[in-house]
Amino acid sequence: MSELKTNKISTNDQNNVAIDNALGLKSYTTAERDALTSAAGDMIYNTTTSKVETYNGSAWEQAGGVDAFSIEYLVIAGGGGGNTSDDTTHGAGGAGGYLCNVNGENSGGNSSAEPAMYAPKSTNLTVTVGAGGGSNSAGSVSIFTSITAVGGGRGQNQGFNLSGSAGSPNGRTSGGPTAGYTNNISNQGSASGDGVAYQGSGGAGGAGAAGSDGTNNTGGNGGNGLASSITGSSVTRGGGGGGGGTTSAKTGGSGGGGNGVTPTNNGNAGTANTGGGGGGAARSNTVGSSNGGNGGSGVVILRYPNSKTITIGAGLTAGTETTDGSDKYIEITAGTGNVSWS
Repeated sequence: MSELKTNKISTNDQNNVAIDNALGLKSYTTAERDALTSAAGDMIYNTTTSKVETYNGSAWEQAGGVDAFSIEYLVIAGGGGGNTSDDTTHGAGGAGGYLCNVNGENSGGNSSAEPAMYAPKSTNLTVTVGAGGGSNSAGSVSIFTSITAVGGGRGQNQGFNLSGSAGSPNGRTSGGPTAGYTNNISNQGSASGDGVAYQGSGGAGGAGAAGSDGTNNTGGNGGNGLASSITGSSVTRGGGGGGGGTTSAKTGGSGGGGNGVTPTNNGNAGTANTGGGGGGAARSNTVGSSNGGNGGSGVVILRYPNSKTITIGAGLTAGTETTDGSDKYIEITAGTGNVSWS
């Protein structure tokens, strides 16, 4: 039986109860709260959200102010396209920027997870899913409210006898002609490898690992992507494209990177909704005889309490809202528009 313990209680003419000190509510984490057998009107202090919450008979809501709830996200931009077989380089496309706030997972470039986020109920939040870049083109940004993942860089387009980066580092549209150009954006992705004239170009930078260098007419492998379990099972996304080579091409990184190719073939595209970079083409006697692969489109994945229901606005393409344990998640695969929760 519950027991009320107090040193002093007084009443006034309005039948209110007054106490001398602050009222201390029983504290629970979100997981502990969800394990309770609750009745409408119950009130607790949630140590996970640092909020006072009340039970309305079917769900917990924050007491007073804006009803905000915890949300996890994975926002991946479109991958960059691979380089065309112009002159010398055969660079692959970089993976799209990769931003993740799932607790215990990594964000782009193996950085720590992004900060926790709380979304307001009944408020429109903007979502954009970036398209993959075409041959020699950077990918487009993906956005969830204030979170912006930068598009993957295109495969390098260098002069006839210049050494250079295999593909632009993740999140950049182009690089310089010098070897070792690793100007990737912090927390978005990793750097590309290097390519040398007539010796193939290194694979483009992936979200999780750098692309490798190209040597001896052989392209470099694409950098591997990162794994996330935001949908309840581990899936790797954000692989860099593989570099093309005049005698031997290499594979794209795990997580959707397109494979590079040898002369007269077109580079392979990055996988849709992974932000994978496109594979590089290779030089032949006919300049421009083959094209780099297109970058894979990005994705925005959102995970939130199963007491909430999402509304997908016009302009967005999304999968089915799916329940996973005490949460729901949804994958938004294309377009620009708003989302909100009830």
